[in-house]
Amino acid sequence: MVDVPVERVIDGDTIKVLLNGQSVSVRLIGIDTPETVKPGSPVECFGPEASDFAKAALTDQRVTLEADASQGGTDRYGRMLAYVWRQAPEGGLTLFNLDAVAAGFAHERQYGPTPYAWKAALDEAQRAAQKADAGLWGAC
Repeated sequence: MVDVPVERVIDGDTIKVLLNGQSVSVRLIGIDTPETVKPGSPVECFGPEASDFAKAALTDQRVTLEADASQGGTDRYGRMLAYVWRQAPEGGLTLFNLDAVAAGFAHERQYGPTPYAWKAALDEAQRAAQKADAGLWGAC
């Protein structure tokens, strides 16, 4: 785990952090948010809201990145793969990847054949969000 400042939120599932003096793109493990910035793709339903949720939670914050050896270090675009932990309002750390799914701003998504460490928790959070029509589940 490594503690880093967030430089920029690209969209709901990708951020840029400053790591060892370098700007590094980080793709959040286990989630997929509706597109807002993908070249050649239209803005998808609830994409702006998902991006706004990430910006409100992560902009100008320090976060802790956690790797998952089962997922490899980077994705096919060269982005670092990580879980993003942030300060919870009530103290302690909370997993942003899980928060985004639980609030209906992201779908749970496994890339590749190997399940990631937090898959069961994200699956459960998605089922609860769907049942409650939270976020994109009620809007799209």
